Amino acid sequence: MKRSIIRYSGILAFLTLFAGFPLRAAEEDSLAVYLAVAARENPSVKAAYLDYEAACQKLPQAGAYADPTFEAGIFPEPMEFAAGRQVAQFRLMQMFPWFGTRKAARTEAQHMANMAFEQFREARDNVFMEVYTQWYALCSLRRKIINNKENRQWLEQLEQLALRKFSSGTNSPEKGYASGGGNASPATAPTASSGGMDMGGSAGTASTATMPPSSGSSGGMRMAAGGMGGASGGMSEVLRIQLEIMESESNMESLQAEIAAGKARFNTLLNRPAESEVVMPDEWQQLPFRPDVESILHEVAGRNPMLGMLREEALAYEAKAEMDRKMGYPMFGVGIQYMLMSPLKTDNLLPEEAMGGGDGMTMMNGKDMVMPMASISIPLYRNKYKAARKESQLRREASETKRADTFNKLQAALYQSVYLLEDADRKAGLYRRQADLARTAGDLAMQEFVSGKSDLGSVIQVQRQLLDYRLKEAEAIANYNTLVAAIQKMMSFLTIE
Repeated sequence: MKRSIIRYSGILAFLTLFAGFPLRAAEEDSLAVYLAVAARENPSVKAAYLDYEAACQKLPQAGAYADPTFEAGIFPEPMEFAAGRQVAQFRLMQMFPWFGTRKAARTEAQHMANMAFEQFREARDNVFMEVYTQWYALCSLRRKIINNKENRQWLEQLEQLALRKFSSGTNSPEKGYASGGGNASPATAPTASSGGMDMGGSAGTASTATMPPSSGSSGGMRMAAGGMGGASGGMSEVLRIQLEIMESESNMESLQAEIAAGKARFNTLLNRPAESEVVMPDEWQQLPFRPDVESILHEVAGRNPMLGMLREEALAYEAKAEMDRKMGYPMFGVGIQYMLMSPLKTDNLLPEEAMGGGDGMTMMNGKDMVMPMASISIPLYRNKYKAARKESQLRREASETKRADTFNKLQAALYQSVYLLEDADRKAGLYRRQADLARTAGDLAMQEFVSGKSDLGSVIQVQRQLLDYRLKEAEAIANYNTLVAAIQKMMSFLTIE
């Protein structure tokens, strides 16, 4: 079936229609707006469209009649005939190919223009795929920064809590003892010195029964040592939290630098300055997509630009083979010849001829002559026509074979993409569940840390796991959405609404 060439009054309407994303008045940028801008402004898309426009200009050229030939000759010395002297002659000739040759040439040019159109679609889809990939990568980085900011806020709150514990531990001996985790039992009422010894032994098990009364001064020293130990332990916790905050800030700086580079790349796809602002959402979700392999393969066979290009190429070679066959037939020509004559000189005529007598030839003396003409070409050397036709047939078969090979590769890529898509979906769900459990475990660890049943290391470890799961979830969602775009590209983005 012949495909009609689609023509549009302007490149903006054409690119907007085939982008799959209608332009609309939007208060803020979005992915749909960026895709429409890329369709209009990307240089590679523009170049492919101009190539298509250039291919369309082949249509008026293909199958056109050969230009007529005009010949003129002037005799410096007029040639004398019985009817006069020939001064000049003029010839006009028009050749006509065999019936159906021009139609086959137009069909070939039409399919070649369709090939250029499919190449334009492929260039546009490639740009769209780059936009999708870069957009989802930027969204993932944006989500990672948000997660790191939330983690830093949590660490700052934990730092304040540790500072309060440290302050309470140094100012109140009773609270310092309670937080020491000792096993001393205040069963008996000790003297002042024995009470000092008991406080000094808060780091381990203490007994008041064996201490002599004269050891009150040494018990005071033990109490001071115990207080110093609790203070140094609390301060180490604060410093450890500050190290975690510094690491979180360093991670955010690295992510910001990566986002800046990603925005520059994204803006180049839209053919605008690299420093232009790119608006990204704070929240994003997985695309609602459930692949049906059979229906997708059906859409790929009918819509994929590469397959369409190879299909049009095969049809173009088929039309060329028909044209080569018709070129092996004769060509016809019709024309006219005009001879400019002047009268013979009277001194060369007989007396009766000079006086107007004589036969008919004398009556035509000096009269111009017009002669209709016809010509026919004889395609005598048949080998070149047979070879041209055979070449076109072989190239058509090669295009059909390439198309079958391309479809097989697309089919294999589709199955691989579906597998990776399901794996990314599974990982995203797993990380989401693990993040929920880590969040619950973190709350419990925080309560245990406040009550003195757990140390700071356990709290930080659980929080690190939570941050890691959230970062991995963002990467899995970005990977999932990118794979969805890759599958959409196989069917061409014309199907996107």
